[in-house]
Amino acid sequence: MKPDFTVRNETSVDVSAISEVTIAAFNTLEISNHTEQFIIEALRADNALTVSLVAEMDGRVIGHIAFSPVTISDGTPGWYGLGPVSVSPEYQRQGIGKALIRQGLAQLREMHARGCCLVGHPEYYRKFGFDNVPELVHEGVPPEVFLAMSFDGNIPQGTVTFHEGFKADGQQEHAGDA
Repeated sequence: MKPDFTVRNETSVDVSAISEVTIAAFNTLEISNHTEQFIIEALRADNALTVSLVAEMDGRVIGHIAFSPVTISDGTPGWYGLGPVSVSPEYQRQGIGKALIRQGLAQLREMHARGCCLVGHPEYYRKFGFDNVPELVHEGVPPEVFLAMSFDGNIPQGTVTFHEGFKADGQQEHAGDA
């Protein structure tokens, strides 16, 4: 039986729950540097969370997805990066991540975004229409795990740079943390 959950925009009261879900979701993932919660915090602090959705069940946040602007070296505007996406371990593989991804992509389209890209498992993200796009590269990332999807049929050509927040590792001092 699928869990009964809703997907909605994050609110300020969700911040600590999002962090907890993110930490739990990536805790056992070997390919993770375990900095995802810091990335989300940095994106939020920089007002770069263009779309930030939570999955909620019985008043509890059980999943989260973030979309933030990316820069493309050819100057193409309106592209976004997907990630991180996380679901509490006890609710994984039950359609929650898929619902978050679908809703997030729908919101980007409603905002007239031109496309979205990500670093992730190709076999999973191809289900949503993402694919390897030779015209776009993300330096330091193997091309087979860098995927993109154009919403308007046009594929930019160049190097994609994710928001500076993706470098966050929780080590830097935050303004106001005196």
